Amino acid sequence: MRLSLTTWNINSVRLRIDLVAKFLKSARPEVLCLQETKCIDDAFPLKRFKRLGYEHVALNGQKGYHGVAIVSKIPFESKDIRTFCDKLDSRHISVSFGEKAGIAKPLVLHNFYVPAGGDIADPALNEKFDHKLRFLDEMTACEPLHPRGEDRHILVGDLNVAPHENDVWSHKQLLKVVSHTPVETEKLKAALAAGEWVDVARDRIPMSEKVYTWWSYRSPDWTVGDRGRRLDHIWVSRALKDAVSDFKILRDARNWERPSDHVPVTVTLEV
Repeated sequence: MRLSLTTWNINSVRLRIDLVAKFLKSARPEVLCLQETKCIDDAFPLKRFKRLGYEHVALNGQKGYHGVAIVSKIPFESKDIRTFCDKLDSRHISVSFGEKAGIAKPLVLHNFYVPAGGDIADPALNEKFDHKLRFLDEMTACEPLHPRGEDRHILVGDLNVAPHENDVWSHKQLLKVVSHTPVETEKLKAALAAGEWVDVARDRIPMSEKVYTWWSYRSPDWTVGDRGRRLDHIWVSRALKDAVSDFKILRDARNWERPSDHVPVTVTLEV
């Protein structure tokens, strides 16, 4: 079975529902994982998604901030929400697929929105940065995020860390900037290693190539200098490494009218 899955920090699903619809009509992934939905579950635009063919929905939202969602053409077997750092801040949701979706071997999907961390890269001076570092530590320690053997798991989302030198426009200039500091990149790599995950982007794109999924709103023209960062990730367990058949970053979406500062990232697997 072919499974196409997209992750996208949409930066308000209600504000950008027309952009989401445009993307879904064109790309038609089986599953879409959203971050920063910024609405309570009751306000999520369910009817619009169902009209688009996405009848199966798992939500973990809150008013005005954060929020994650999984919308799918194929049914779930189960849903789960985990909390990190003892905060009810809607940063994780997971689902499992199986017989209902026509998938013989169980498949678990985690959708994350890791804290951005504020602007000051010092946990002693910045509570938001401290929260981010603790969140990454808990991801590393979380046993359900450690697939082993034949476990078929996928982890996606806005992880808010660009871990490698060519995941940012300037490694030297961003070493002290939140999202690319050594302490963050080391902690994200530790989470990756703890789960024996495969970072799909860097498994398919050489480390020597620049890869971005986010461009700041602060620049009046995001294309000038191409000052991007790779903050949005798709990881698969070792058992799924050879199942990946395609990987795409829809860079053009950053140029749509009233866009998110993130663009859709899509993986296709044979499951």
